[in-house]
Amino acid sequence: MAVSGKAEIQGSEQAQITGSRLQALRALMATHALDAYLIPSVDEHINEYLPENRQRRAWASGFTGSAGDFLLTPEQAWLFVDSRYHEQTDYEVALDHIQVSKLGRPQQPGLSEKIQALANGKTGFRLGFDPFTLTVQQGQAFQKTFDQSGIALVPIEGNLVDRVWTDAPAEQQAEVYALPDTVTGQSLAEKLKALQTRLSTLKVDALPLTKLDQIAWLFNLRGQDIPYNPVFTAYAVITPQAAHLFIESSRIQAAALQNLQASGVTLHLYDAYAETLTQLTTANTTILVDPKHTTWGTLSLIQQAKGRVKEAEHPVELMKALKNPVELSGMQAANLKASRGKIRAWYWLEQQLAAGITVTEASFRDAIEGFYAQETGFKGLSFNTISGAGANSSIVHYGTPNPAKTLDEGELFLIDSGCQFFLAETDATGQPPFAGTTDDTRTLLVGSTATPLQRLRFTEVLKAHINCALQQFPKGTEGARLDGITRATLWQAGLDYGHGTGHGVGAFLNVHEGPNGIHRLAGKALEPGMINSIEPGFYEPGWGGIRLENLYAIVPVTSPASEAQGVAYYGSQSLTYIPFDQKLIDLSLLSPQQLAWLRAYHQQALEKIAPTLPPAEAEWLTTFCTL
Repeated sequence: MAVSGKAEIQGSEQAQITGSRLQALRALMATHALDAYLIPSVDEHINEYLPENRQRRAWASGFTGSAGDFLLTPEQAWLFVDSRYHEQTDYEVALDHIQVSKLGRPQQPGLSEKIQALANGKTGFRLGFDPFTLTVQQGQAFQKTFDQSGIALVPIEGNLVDRVWTDAPAEQQAEVYALPDTVTGQSLAEKLKALQTRLSTLKVDALPLTKLDQIAWLFNLRGQDIPYNPVFTAYAVITPQAAHLFIESSRIQAAALQNLQASGVTLHLYDAYAETLTQLTTANTTILVDPKHTTWGTLSLIQQAKGRVKEAEHPVELMKALKNPVELSGMQAANLKASRGKIRAWYWLEQQLAAGITVTEASFRDAIEGFYAQETGFKGLSFNTISGAGANSSIVHYGTPNPAKTLDEGELFLIDSGCQFFLAETDATGQPPFAGTTDDTRTLLVGSTATPLQRLRFTEVLKAHINCALQQFPKGTEGARLDGITRATLWQAGLDYGHGTGHGVGAFLNVHEGPNGIHRLAGKALEPGMINSIEPGFYEPGWGGIRLENLYAIVPVTSPASEAQGVAYYGSQSLTYIPFDQKLIDLSLLSPQQLAWLRAYHQQALEKIAPTLPPAEAEWLTTFCTL
C-alpha cells in the first residue's frame, strides 16, 4: 500500500521521536502524581479541525486523523480510533510505543473500559486531563462510569502537552471580516434579538459560546485561524440584555468592528473570558450549558461562582442548522461551482489517460484544486483533498495523495473534495453575492473495463445512495432512521461501511456541523433548511474503496401519504450535480424507481452544468450522462 506526506516518517525515526515526546510528558505526569493522562482530539473550542499549535494529540501520538483520543500512563500509551482510521494508524503510529484500539473490532477496548482496566480496583487511581479540552458530556460520562471504581478525575491547570511542545507553531490570527446581509440573510442585530428572546423564554441569564462556528455564524463574521474553516479564535457570552465577544479588536476589520459596536456588542480581550464569565455568574443566575458544546473548564467556572446550571440544547446550533432562503441560495450556487470543478477535473483525467500521460494521486489533486480555483468566489478548500487510487482508496480519510502513486488501468479511484466560496459583491460576470461550503465524493474507474466485482459493489453503494435520496419521511423523523434505510440493501448484499451515512454542513462554515446528521446516533429530527451529506460506501483493505457523496437540502414534499394523514412530509433535494461513473454501474441491478432517479439526476446535471462548459467538455459530459 503506497502512502506519502508528513505522516510517512517511518520505523526507527518515528519511534525515536514518539519515545522522546512521551518521555517528556511522563516526567510532567509524575510531578502531578498521575496514573494516566488523557489527550483528547479536540482543543479548548471543541474543534474537529485544529489550529496547528493545538494539534496536541497528533504531536504526542503521530496520528493525524480528525478524531481519536490518546491515553498515556507511566508505562503504556493507547490510541482509540473508529473505523475511519483503522488503516491510517497502521502507517502513522509508532506501534512499538503506542497500542491502537480499533473500535468496533472484537477484543478492542473503548477508552473508559481501558481506564477501568488500568485502574483495576486501585484506590485513588488519578486520571489527569485539561478541563478545557473535555466536554461536559464526556466528563459526566466519566463520573458516572468511574464513580464506583475508585478513579479520581484530576483537572490539571494548563495543558501538559503545551509545556513540553517547545517548538509548537506560532498561533495564527488572521484578519476577521464581516459577511454582508446579502449573503447571510439575517443581520447581526436580528440574530442577537432572536437568540436573546430564546434565552428569556428559557429563563436563563447567560449562554456561553465555546464553538467557533457558532460564534462566527451568530456575529456574521469570518476569519481563517484554522485551515479549511473560515472561523476565528474567540469566546462569547450572550445574556438577554447584552452580547460579549472575546477577541482582540485589532484583528477585526474596521467596517466589521463598527457594525459590532452599533449592534451593542461589548468587546473583551480573549484572555478575559474566564474572569468575565465568573463576574456574570452569581448564586442568583442561571447559566445555560449544552453538555455537547461546553467544556468542563467552562462548567467549572460557573460552579465556582455558585451559578445555577440549566442543561439544554444549545440554541445557536439549531438556529445555524436551519438555513434561511438566502443561505440555501448561496449553498446552491457554491455546490454548482464545485460540481463543475470536479466534472472538469474528471474530463481532464480522461484526456490525460487517453493520451498516455501518467497521472498520480498528487497530480490529480493539484488539477482538481486548480479547476476549483478558477471558479468565481473561490476562497479555498473545505478540507484536505482525498485522492486515493487502488488500495489507497480503501483508507477512508486518506489525506496524503502520493506523487509516486500512479493511477493504473482497472483501479478504483476515490476523490473526496470540497470548497469554501464567498463573493461579497456582484462581479463583472453578473454573479450576485453568495457564500457556501461544499463536499462531494466520487469513485471512478481508471480505464474502460470494470471487473464484475467492482460493478456489483459500486452499484450496491449507488443503490444505497439513491434509496436515501428518494426517501420521503414524516415530520419528526430522526436521521438515525434514514441511516438504517440507506444500509438496508447493502446489508442484503453482505456489505456495509463503518462511518455514518451523512453529516450536517455549514453555510460558508465548517464542512461538518450539527445537530443534524444521518447516522446511528443521529437523534435530531430532520427539518427543512438543514443540509446533510449522503455518502454510503464500502471499503476492503488491499482491494479498494467506494464512496458516493452528494449534499442535500431537506425540503417539504407533497405526497398522497402527507395529504391523507394531514402530516407534513419532507424529502431531500440535491445541491450536488456530478454524474456517477457509468462504467461501474450495472443497470440491471437497479429497480425501475432507482433507474428513473438516476436518469433524472444525470439529466439535471447535464442541464445545469453543460451550458457553462467549453464545447469539448460539454460534449463529453453529454455522453457520460447518457445511460
